[in-house]
Amino acid sequence: MIEIKKIAKEYQKGKKVIDDINLEIKDGEIFGFLGPNGAGKTTTIKMIVGILETEEGDIFIDGKSIRKEPIEAKKKIGFVSDNPDMFLKLKGIEFLNFVADMYEVPREIREKRIVDLSKEFGMYEVLNEKIQNYSHGMRQKIIIISVLLHNPKNWILDEPLTGLDPKSAFYLKNKMKEHAKENNVIFFSTHILEVAEKLCDRIGIINHGKLIFVGTQEELKKEIKENASLEDLFMEITKDNEEDN
Repeated sequence: MIEIKKIAKEYQKGKKVIDDINLEIKDGEIFGFLGPNGAGKTTTIKMIVGILETEEGDIFIDGKSIRKEPIEAKKKIGFVSDNPDMFLKLKGIEFLNFVADMYEVPREIREKRIVDLSKEFGMYEVLNEKIQNYSHGMRQKIIIISVLLHNPKNWILDEPLTGLDPKSAFYLKNKMKEHAKENNVIFFSTHILEVAEKLCDRIGIINHGKLIFVGTQEELKKEIKENASLEDLFMEITKDNEEDN
């Protein structure tokens, strides 16, 4: 379970980019985090995983405070950033072993998972190449494999499907469903509304740093317009929020 309690963030004094967000993501749930560009999705995610500190409030990962118990909280998280351009000087296999070492994945378990996952995502043949030689999509896949490698309870994914080929995107969506069925948490941001519509149990919509809706798509339809697509509902609610500002 992820509990977000009254968090706020400022980059300039007196101007909150994240404003008093409260949110609970339950075990067994796929939660989609939606919003226009610049709405605060990535900033919120970086606070959840402890990359950015909150000015106010706190975040709890399975009861562990990201502020007071960061190491224990982060052990329960698998994070896919929206930018896969990292550890570029390492070979793919070196990066995966580095992650496995950090999360203390036993040798026999990691070896099997690396082989299985890299074959599934079409990366097995390039594990001995440097990440800097990978395409954007390949870099995205090696980061995803590193998260699945240590099998964390809570997956935090920032635009995870960007750059993936259709086959890999299909595998990842299936793994998200399987992980949630095992009573784990999937929290992911996406700009692909059709994916959110098909995949998510609940969604949250953020705009101008404020959470303007949390609930099921059916609840959003009742609030705005019956028989509308998620794309139509998203455009309607963010338009209304623009007018309010």
